[in-house]
Amino acid sequence: MKSYRFLFLSIILACLTFFFTSCGKTSHVRVIKLASSLSPSAPVTKAFRYMNKKLQKKSNGTMRIKIYPSGQLGSEREALELLQIGSVGMTKVSAAALESFDPAFKAVDMPYIFKNKKQRFRVLNGKIGKDLLKSTTQYLMHGLCYYDAGSRSFYGTGKPVRKPSDLKGKKIRVQNSNIAVQMIQQLGGSATPIPFGSLYSALQQGVVDAAENNPPSLYLSHQYEVVNYYSLDKHTSVPDVLLVSTTLWKQLTPQQQQWLQESANESAKYEKKVWAKTTKKALKKIKQSGVKIIHPDISLFRKKVQPMYKRYKSNYPKVYKRIQKIKQFQNENSSAQHDSL
Repeated sequence: MKSYRFLFLSIILACLTFFFTSCGKTSHVRVIKLASSLSPSAPVTKAFRYMNKKLQKKSNGTMRIKIYPSGQLGSEREALELLQIGSVGMTKVSAAALESFDPAFKAVDMPYIFKNKKQRFRVLNGKIGKDLLKSTTQYLMHGLCYYDAGSRSFYGTGKPVRKPSDLKGKKIRVQNSNIAVQMIQQLGGSATPIPFGSLYSALQQGVVDAAENNPPSLYLSHQYEVVNYYSLDKHTSVPDVLLVSTTLWKQLTPQQQQWLQESANESAKYEKKVWAKTTKKALKKIKQSGVKIIHPDISLFRKKVQPMYKRYKSNYPKVYKRIQKIKQFQNENSSAQHDSL
């Protein structure tokens, strides 16, 4: 049934693509469809609107972005498939969703891979991050930029998570990511990948004992209403990735590509500011609702997941090599900063 629904959706979108392309030839306005699973109030959605304004201004009104939020065009996975066949022009997905295409993305999904937020974006906006974006081209999508998705931490019902052993035996909802599953298993929990949209009821009904995500997601999804603690262990800082279909990208002139890339880069800077404000507000509201905010000893969690790195060294040498590059870059960058003081 799901495959028929997806096929029907693809046909409809193909017709819409033809319609908008035809309109574009007449009015000289290129309309780019952007699919997103996020709500209209999400920081990244606000960044999409900002990007659209910038693009319209740069192109003198000849290019604009039509945003389809809240999963109107399907889940992240379905949006990626639509992107590959050219039925949508752009989409945003978590870097974790790209693991199945390019294992190299596992490196930025690893727990505690980044020292802090500043170092995270030094890596992502530098050569390492740009090389990752380029690697998506062979899968019929072109990486434009990274958006801040904060750090993910544990929340749930029952006994609060203050140390790794508190996760033992708990059913933890995770993203559909091998890294996420391995991390939960390493910490002693039972990983349960289920759709984010089903998580509220899953927590409410006890299908899972806990989940992990960033503050804005916990607040905007209203999941804080059915949990009693939020333990800020900040185990992963998986970025979001903005992608454009290579079908569309190749149709654009070099000037149009430049306008789109510049608009995306400016929206990424804007999104970081919005994300910071939204995170602060979310934590305040979550605490006011009665949810206990816990600040555990992060070193205990970091130490517990170290065996994951050892396994990657022997089983996934290419991914491990990229992990080492990230660590080396951060160490060198920290030393340079220290020397300049």
